[in-house]
Amino acid sequence: MAYRILIVDDESALQNMVKEILTQSGYETVSALTCAQALDRFHDASPDGVLLDVNLPDGNGFTLFGKLREVRDVPVLFLSARDEDADRLQGLGLGADDYITKPFLPQELLLRLNAVLRRVYREIPDTCRLGDVEVDWGKSSIRRNGEEIALTAKEFSLLKKLWEARGNIVTIDALCAALWDGPLVGYENTLMVHIRRLREKIEADPSHPNHLLTVRGLGYRLNREGTKK
Repeated sequence: MAYRILIVDDESALQNMVKEILTQSGYETVSALTCAQALDRFHDASPDGVLLDVNLPDGNGFTLFGKLREVRDVPVLFLSARDEDADRLQGLGLGADDYITKPFLPQELLLRLNAVLRRVYREIPDTCRLGDVEVDWGKSSIRRNGEEIALTAKEFSLLKKLWEARGNIVTIDALCAALWDGPLVGYENTLMVHIRRLREKIEADPSHPNHLLTVRGLGYRLNREGTKK
């Protein structure tokens, strides 16, 4: 899988350099020079991560960061010439995954970007286990008590999103964004239907789940070990 990275920087030369570094390393890239362009690209391209400059002609990266996170929760690394501790702490305090100061070495950028992506998007093996249930990602199916049960496309996407963040809460908005394109309004009830149907396939007792847990007011969490915590 080639990760798609949105590069937001108003310096064309630097943007092209970063694009070349990432492309040569197997990444797909999308570029934006302004906050307005970045929001459009973010909606249209659905990037897996963002490299975000702090100083932009129509705003600043800190404000843009908040707007991006309102749409979808993806890894964001600040790239900035502002190397003051206050700026770095502000970026990290907002929830950014890293803060890299310019100038930087190409290898440093790759190492730090790779580290963030590995942490957020853990590689999914061909199969995995949820208690007595074996999930086959290649076949989009599960096997339980010797019986193979097919997953619908939505159930597969839902389970994959939860597995990537296993052990952590995935918000309702993040799950809706993984399942549907466009404005995320009115999907909560439909999401609950898919959650219920997925539980019927992976849980021994769907009414008292051990794997797919509800975190009230926040979202859902996939508990790989099958013990409620």
